[in-house]
Amino acid sequence: MSSRRKFMQTTALAGLGMSMIHSNLFAGIMNQEIPYKMTPLRNNVGFFTEKGGTIGWMISKDGLVVVDTQFPEQAQHLIEAIKKQSGRQQIDLLINTHHHGDHTGGNIAFKGLMGKLLAHENSKKNQMRVAEANNTSAAQLYPDTLFAKEWSGKVGEEILSLKYFGAAHTDGDALVHFENANIVHMGDLVFNRRYPYIDKTAGASVKNWIEVLEQAQKVYDKDTKFIFGHADNGFEVVGTKDDIRAFQAYLSRLLEEVGTAIKAGKTQDEIMKIQAIKGADEWKGDGISRSLSAAYEELSSQ
Repeated sequence: MSSRRKFMQTTALAGLGMSMIHSNLFAGIMNQEIPYKMTPLRNNVGFFTEKGGTIGWMISKDGLVVVDTQFPEQAQHLIEAIKKQSGRQQIDLLINTHHHGDHTGGNIAFKGLMGKLLAHENSKKNQMRVAEANNTSAAQLYPDTLFAKEWSGKVGEEILSLKYFGAAHTDGDALVHFENANIVHMGDLVFNRRYPYIDKTAGASVKNWIEVLEQAQKVYDKDTKFIFGHADNGFEVVGTKDDIRAFQAYLSRLLEEVGTAIKAGKTQDEIMKIQAIKGADEWKGDGISRSLSAAYEELSSQ
């Protein structure tokens, strides 16, 4: 074989190899999954999922609203998605449903990008208390607009109303209603078929949580869609009153189970060995200890 012919074959093979490498790299890039998901519901309102509590959003030509922020990295993903979809740089209204870090940790990413940050007055107190205890105040962006019982305002053509029915998951849980879309962000007031975190350090009350969910079912109608903070694998973070009733029943049966055990003279250690809540078969897996310890603390202190 001549040197020239050998050179041409070698060059061709090298070129083919590089082409295949570039092709595979391109395919790999194209096949990479975006880490988050933007899911529209109706009337320009939808939700964002990635890591942490579910974020609600409204993206319209005349208004932008965000409910909860997960963590800084996830909040930045959301901001970029909103900018691409809307072409706007400024969020009109940012809302925190409550203070927990997987709902407010991303607030700081919105610094200088939003009109106002709204939350229940106890939510701000809790956020500040936790940040000071953990020495993370510099990484926080606190609410600048507070409410006690109700708040209402308009962003673009959408009317938003916030309600507070009392202590539940914490003592500062807001329900956020996009009235025209008829969508309510429940924050962590509903864990859909997932064992809840009951934050007794922030004034949580299982007994009153049951009543808060009762109030929610009375205030909103049969066509309301609800966004939930968390859901177990195989279940959705969006649902109906049926899902609220199911979670309400779980909380009621939790109190019944633990209350019966206390009356029977069982110790806390014995109660913590309970593997399932009778009559709440859809709640399975790990995490039941959070419910048992909170219910025991609440009932044994009465």
